[in-house]
Amino acid sequence: MAKYSRIEVFQAMKTTGVVPVFFHQDIDVCKAVVRACYNGGIRVFEFVNRGDFAHELFAELNKYALAELPGMILGAGSIVEEATTALYIQNGANFIVSPLLNENMARICNRHKIMWSPGCGTISEINMAQELGAEVIKLFPASEVGGPSFVKAVKAPMPWTDVMPTGGVTCDKENLSEWFAAGVTCVGMGSNLFPKSIMEAEDWAMLEQKVTLLISTIEQIRN
Repeated sequence: MAKYSRIEVFQAMKTTGVVPVFFHQDIDVCKAVVRACYNGGIRVFEFVNRGDFAHELFAELNKYALAELPGMILGAGSIVEEATTALYIQNGANFIVSPLLNENMARICNRHKIMWSPGCGTISEINMAQELGAEVIKLFPASEVGGPSFVKAVKAPMPWTDVMPTGGVTCDKENLSEWFAAGVTCVGMGSNLFPKSIMEAEDWAMLEQKVTLLISTIEQIRN
C-alpha cells in the first residue's frame, strides 16, 4: 500500500522539479543511486519496469527507502498495462508512470487513490488523461513531439495542465531553462543524470554532487 497520497506525490514533484528515471539489475547499485539522489536533494524517484524480476527489485528498494530515507517517494515507471500496475501497487508504489495512455491503468490507480502519470504526445491525449484523473502528464518522447514549444502551445488553451517532459531533457542550464520557461511542472531525466562514466566507476559521491548541482540549477531558473 502506498505511503504517500497522490497530492503529496504531486507536491514533491513540483517542489523538487526533477524525477530521476532509473533501472539497474543490481539491488546494491539501486540503493546507492537512490541514496545519492536523496542526499543531493531529490525526493521523488521513478524505478522503471525493465529487466527480469524488476518488481522484486522495486519491492526491496522501496522497503529500503521507507526505512532509511525518510521523505523519499518511490514510484514505478515504464508500465503499459493494468496487471503490472496492480503488481507494483501491491509492492507499495506511490505513483505509476507509463509511456502511453491506458484507461484501464487509470481505473486501477484511481481505485487505490494512487497518482498516475500517463505518456501523451498530443493535446487530445492530454485532455483524455486529465478526464481520467491524471494530475501530471508525462510528455513522451518529449524532444520528438515538439519540445518546449509544444508545452507552451498546450498551456495556452489549457493553462491548468501540469507537464513532466521525459526524453531529451539534460542537466544543461540552457536546456532546463527552455523547459521551465515553457511551463513544465517538473522534468524526468534518465541517462543524462546517470552517465556511464559515473555508473561504471560507481562514483556515488560524484552522482550526489551532480544531483546537488542539478537541484541548485533548477532553483536558480525558477527564481
